[in-house]
Amino acid sequence: MIDLTQAIKIIKEGGIVIFPTDTAYGIGCRIDRPESVKRLFKTRKRPESQATPVLVDSLSMAQNYWQSPLPDEIRKLAQKYWPGALTVIYDCKTEKVPSLVRGNGKTLGIRIPDHIIPLELIKSAGVPVLGPSANFHGQKTPYKYEDLDPELIKLVDYVIPGECRIGQTSTVIDCSVTPWKIIRQGAIKIEL
Repeated sequence: MIDLTQAIKIIKEGGIVIFPTDTAYGIGCRIDRPESVKRLFKTRKRPESQATPVLVDSLSMAQNYWQSPLPDEIRKLAQKYWPGALTVIYDCKTEKVPSLVRGNGKTLGIRIPDHIIPLELIKSAGVPVLGPSANFHGQKTPYKYEDLDPELIKLVDYVIPGECRIGQTSTVIDCSVTPWKIIRQGAIKIEL
């Protein structure tokens, strides 16, 4: 197992880390540090109006940030596909989620990665970690360490090498609308 001591220290202190997940390489920081979130957006050159997904280590952590009560259908999706390559968008507790993370909207996309490295980072931070792909906005999603842009690597505090087992983006489903909408078909095929 890779030694994550340094990466954990950086995440806890509000730094930015690039890490492998089950789907692709992610770039993340704690959700509860607005200045870190702002820096991450600036680093990735991500438009501030575009929400970013977050990674959690449990459904109960997700429920701390989503509106309650959580519909049974979302619980069923979580039981069936988490941990895994499904990002679920639902109404969030806006007071707990920085407006940048939610793209100034009222929803939040969450997923539990099926990969020990991001799970350890989240667990030690005690809060969700942002989880967009580790690339400049609009560039190719990196699935291997070699795919990472050297210019992006220079701008972050730490990079954890590792393998992305699936090597495909997550499926994104918006459960904040009726009927639900699949925003992106990724590694998990869902029929609505």
